[in-house]
Amino acid sequence: MQVRIDDGDPTPPYEQLRRQLLALMHAGALAPEARLPPIRQLAADLGVAAGTVARAYRELEDAGWLVSRRGGGTRVATGAAPQSAASGVDLSEVTAAVHHARARGATATQIQATVDLALAAGPQ
Repeated sequence: MQVRIDDGDPTPPYEQLRRQLLALMHAGALAPEARLPPIRQLAADLGVAAGTVARAYRELEDAGWLVSRRGGGTRVATGAAPQSAASGVDLSEVTAAVHHARARGATATQIQATVDLALAAGPQ
């Protein structure tokens, strides 16, 4: 699982993490039943407070994307199907473009703004 926090992004770190985890679930990179790292481990890996990871997990759990059980960790919910598989549309090129943009230094906000502009332009 590859997630990162962009210190230059004005988006709060918990929201950056929530969005990235959701994107991974939408792309199928985090499949239903996949176990997520423990909160403290991911927080240490990302260099953020445990509360940041806990909030991202809690918001995804409240939205039905994750399930947590005491002693069982946090997993992707069984009903969390990838959007591309659920819709029958292959969005792998979009995912690849996002990874490419991140590799070139674009922030999540910049990528999101670009996608929003492309969507606002309407159908091609």
